[in-house]
Amino acid sequence: MTTDVELSSIEVEAHAWVRRLHSGAATVADARALESWCARSPTHAAAFDDASRLWRALGFAGQGLRDDERRLLRARRAGPIGRRALLGGALAASAAGLLLTRPPLSLWPSLSELAADYRTGAGEQRSIAVASDVSVQLNSRTSMSVSLGPTADVIQLIAGEASFRTGAARSKPLDVDAASGRASARAAHFDVRVTGARVCVTCLSGEHVRVAVGAATVDLAPRERVVYDAGALGRVAPVDPAVAAAWQEGVLVFEMTPLAEVIEELNRHRNGRIVLLNAEAGRAPVNARFRIDRPNDALLQIERGFGLRGHTLPGGLVLLT
Repeated sequence: MTTDVELSSIEVEAHAWVRRLHSGAATVADARALESWCARSPTHAAAFDDASRLWRALGFAGQGLRDDERRLLRARRAGPIGRRALLGGALAASAAGLLLTRPPLSLWPSLSELAADYRTGAGEQRSIAVASDVSVQLNSRTSMSVSLGPTADVIQLIAGEASFRTGAARSKPLDVDAASGRASARAAHFDVRVTGARVCVTCLSGEHVRVAVGAATVDLAPRERVVYDAGALGRVAPVDPAVAAAWQEGVLVFEMTPLAEVIEELNRHRNGRIVLLNAEAGRAPVNARFRIDRPNDALLQIERGFGLRGHTLPGGLVLLT
């Protein structure tokens, strides 16, 4: 049984700020005002950090409780929210499924990711030999499960990005299931990247890679890629392997990439989250090379190159205005 907890005025204000930030309507003025509010005292900064952590834990279920502040805050016991958030009763029952299957903004791994055979965290890469003639390199925030069989080896790429390399004399196909489709190859080096329901498959070298979504199929030759989602299989497009596979060398390469997409890529390689509040800047093209292990250096270069200002807040949150 949970009990209501009386909050101070600062804590109430902190939750109001978090609701504003998660509303999708935050402005540059809001970012500057929030930065000033957090800078008033360590108590203000800690309150915002605690409120942010609770809202991350509650996710979409918490957002549905905006009009009932007391019910939302029943999760808070005598200790600070961010250090010991306790979900009880009906709130825990209604929120648990959503928290595990649809983490808000991908702030933590889903249940399927946690149950994966292999998983990497933010900024982590890992090489794995799943069979004698199959090697896999996992990029940051990636999870996969493996099933080896007599007629085919099947890998489920649950989230993230991975590079697959098979032996030249392989007798059975390697099937990589990702979202609504499958990529199959016998002797090839290819990448698969999952972003929600959107999947990008790139053939880097070797023989062709067959990509199937429902009844539709396409064969990728080296230096080709295709994107698919739950609705359709896209068109084959040429690709520069040096750019597509740069992450395997610890480098991010962007060529005329919208800044908003660059920010999302950086978010995969650092803890916390960067939020771009300038929509016009988000459409600006970026040509750059960044080291994966130094995402904050990349963030600083972006700020300087585009005349943006970073507002650093508790919890690893950075607002770009």
